[in-house]
Order: sequence, then C-alpha cells, then structure tokens
Amino acid sequence: MEGMRSPALLLTAALLVGAAAFGVTRFQSGADAQTAAVQQTAVPTLPPGAEPAPDTPTPVEPEPSPEPSPAPEPVTPTPVQVQPPTPEVTPASPPAAPTRVLPARASVTGIRHEYQRLNNCGPVTIGMALSRWGGTLNQYDIAPKLKPSKGDVNVSPEELAAFARTQGMDVHLARGGDRTLLRSLLAAGFPVIVETWFVTPDSGGMGHYRLLTGYDDVTGQFSALDSYLGPLRMDYAKFDELWRSFGRTFLIVTPPSKRAALAGVLGWRADRAQEQAETLRVAGREAERRNDAVGFLTLGQAQLDAGDARAAARTFDRAFAAAPDRTLDPTRPAWVQGGLPWRALWYSFGPLEAYTRTGQYGRVLTLTGAVLRSVPTHEEAHYWRARALTGLGRTAEAQAAYREALRLRPGYAEARQGLTAVQP
Repeated sequence: MEGMRSPALLLTAALLVGAAAFGVTRFQSGADAQTAAVQQTAVPTLPPGAEPAPDTPTPVEPEPSPEPSPAPEPVTPTPVQVQPPTPEVTPASPPAAPTRVLPARASVTGIRHEYQRLNNCGPVTIGMALSRWGGTLNQYDIAPKLKPSKGDVNVSPEELAAFARTQGMDVHLARGGDRTLLRSLLAAGFPVIVETWFVTPDSGGMGHYRLLTGYDDVTGQFSALDSYLGPLRMDYAKFDELWRSFGRTFLIVTPPSKRAALAGVLGWRADRAQEQAETLRVAGREAERRNDAVGFLTLGQAQLDAGDARAAARTFDRAFAAAPDRTLDPTRPAWVQGGLPWRALWYSFGPLEAYTRTGQYGRVLTLTGAVLRSVPTHEEAHYWRARALTGLGRTAEAQAAYREALRLRPGYAEARQGLTAVQP
C-alpha cells in the first residue's frame, strides 16, 4: 500500500514479481537531468574489469518470506568436481575510455518513492524509475500486469524491461556493471535499477531490486530508493558484494529523447558485442580470484550469453560443487546441497538453460523440483521442467507443465511457443 511503512504489512520485499504490460503513460521525455554536484573532483574512469575489493555483506533489516515445506530428500544435484572451464574465445579488452571528470557527489531528483505491498518489489521499482521521466503509474496499476499470479515470487529484469518498453521507453539492460559506470550514469541524471541479494537474519537471502539515485565519494556510499526499507545509503563495497550475486545486473529506463545522451555515458558499453565480451572477461577473472559459487554462477551466465552452453554447464557444475556462503544464506535449510544459496534458482535460470541445451534433462528436473517444492506457483520452473520433459520424450507431462506455466502467466510467450511445438 502506497505510503504504508509497517514491516508487518510490507512483508517479503524481495520475492520479486511477474510480467507483461499495462497501458501507456505520458512522460516528460524532455525532462532535463537534475544533478547536484558539490566539490568537483577528477575521478578517472576505471579500466574495464577493474573492480573494488568487496567487503563481507552486512545483513539488512528482517523481511519475512515463505519457507519451504520440509523435504525428506535433497533435491539439488550431486556436486561434480570438474576442471576450470576455458572459454573457447578470449575476447580482447575494449578500447580504454577517456578520463571522465565526475562530481564528488551527485543526486537525481524528481523521483517519487513508494513503499511496496506483498511481493511488489518489481512493480514499485519500475514505477519509481518511470516517475523520473513523468510516469504516474504506481504498484496498483503495474502489479496486475507484471504479476498476474498472486503467488509469483519473481519478476525478471527482462520482464521489467519489456514493461518499460510498452510505456514508450528505451531500455538498456545488461550484466557486468561497475562502480564507475553507476556513478557516471547518476551524475548524468539517469537513475539505475540494480538487482541485488537481500539478506535478512530471520528469513535468509533473497533477490531484491533497488533504484540507485545518487552517490557520495566522500562517504563512499550510494543513495537508493528501496521499496521496503525506504530511502537509504549503501557503502560502495558492501553494495557491490550484494550486487555481484546477480552478475551486477543493471537496468536503465529513459525516454527516446535521451538516447544520444545515454549512449554518450555508456561509451563502448553501448555496443552490445563489446559489452558482452568484457562481461565475460571480467567474470572469468573474478571467478578465478574468488573461487566461489557466486563467481562461477556469474561466469557460467556470461559464457551462456556468449553462446557456449557446454562451457557454461561445466562452470555451473563448479558453482554447485563450491562450499556454501552462509553470510548470503543464514537460514539455509538442512536438506539443501551445493554451493548456491537455496533461493538462487528462484531468480537465476542460467543453469536450467545450460543443462537443457546440453541434454542434461535429469538435472533440470531435479533443480526445478526443488524450486517447485518451495514455490509451486513458480512459472519459470514449470517452463524449464516442460523443456526437460520434452527432451526426454515425455510429451504429455511436458504439455501439462507448459499449461501450468501459462495458467500462472497467460502472457508467457516462450511457454506458449513450447506448448504449440509439442501439441499434435
């Protein structure tokens, strides 16, 4: 409820929300970027791949979330020890960007904050981002279209992007962001949606969107609008540690009139091929340095995005074989195995896609079974289960899984295509 601030009514901010589109709102596409800069200082652009050393994340305020039913048997795959994958193509680093002078502080104004209701993190955050450019839609307008099923616990960044496009907006969605990019965007007046891990001492870790609105180099903090916690500040390094759980995914929503200005800030990142190649290179370096499940998950996704499903599957094997990080997963159920936080596959589907594309259908059924045991209304899990069942020739079961995914999200285009393909 807008303006509601009671944690008892807000509940589970991070169980993110569904898909589709609703209406068209008029935007002030000619709105100028409003940034406040105090004490100008020269801040050189970090070379691609240079990242600050993250700190250990500090749990934030409690946010209740649904707990899984007890499971008698582990449902995650048996860890497989494999050698570190070697990408078939080693991309060259993009051209070095010129040094950019940024203010020591910047703040994007003109954004309407809104507190969320149950599971409405995604609708609220995209609505706040749109308000920067004159949007007036709130969660009550957006949620019915983004999450038609009340039990939807996840809205993917792609779903948020698709909704923004229905509102006449341009969207830049990518992985592999860094601190310098975020500061450059904010200094230019562009708020940034980031997908982060959100840790609560009672309910554990989960996914959560935040809208970055400013930064302060003096204090070393980002300013953000959080649909659950309200306006807040986040230390650079601690923020990065939570952000890396989702491969440093970022989403920028702008009116078409700002297209050239945004491209100027993005620089070489405006070229998708260069951006993807650099993301792969940086992910490989970090996975080697950190040697943890999150690093392997990020590298596997980058390999998958580059078209190498076999390398991605091997790297995801390493993520499942890694030791779990209990700082990200403080309430990890005893039956969970593998290195990833137990809710990771509620939001990240790279392993399901890689194992499907490499014919490892049994693993997909095991992984999706784990998700559905906790969240029976998870439409993406039903979709990937249907894909695996199709690969195994279990057509009737595949049709049922596709139909369930479509019941939960009627606009699920991939599920509709899959069902059409397996029907006689």
